[in-house]
Amino acid sequence: MATWKARRTLLLVGEGRDDAAFLRHVKGLYVPRGCGLSVTVKHAHGKGAKGVIDWTIRQIANAAYDQVAAMLDTDQDWSPAVARLARSSQIVVLGSDPCLEAVLLRMLGEKASGDSAALKRRVATILGNDPTDPGSYGRLFDTARLRAGRQTEPAVDALLELLGA
Repeated sequence: MATWKARRTLLLVGEGRDDAAFLRHVKGLYVPRGCGLSVTVKHAHGKGAKGVIDWTIRQIANAAYDQVAAMLDTDQDWSPAVARLARSSQIVVLGSDPCLEAVLLRMLGEKASGDSAALKRRVATILGNDPTDPGSYGRLFDTARLRAGRQTEPAVDALLELLGA
């Protein structure tokens, strides 16, 4: 019997648990078993943009991946220096402007104003108060909404591109 082997490996790092849950949800939609793409999703436990990139660099020092991407908020310590660090480490940055929750609200056609904490509370309510559960995203963020989100959200477009969608 032949064993299955991934033709391509991808590490997706979310800044926090909510980002990782969203990434796991999207992975579930676009990466069926046996498709030749192996996707690993991890989260960097917050700490801002530089912390996410530093954490991701440590991860890729321990394991080889064909591609690496980090979804991070651009509202905390995102800078040209952090962008250069990511680029030099071959990490694709999926920058959520200013945070993932703002991206999600805009994809739902809602206004995404206010500070990050307020946006997080709004999204948690919309998702049924568990944004760390990948299943919470299924009802609202199906393939049609994600496809539409590609047009206005560069982070979503880049994510789907990495997944071959």
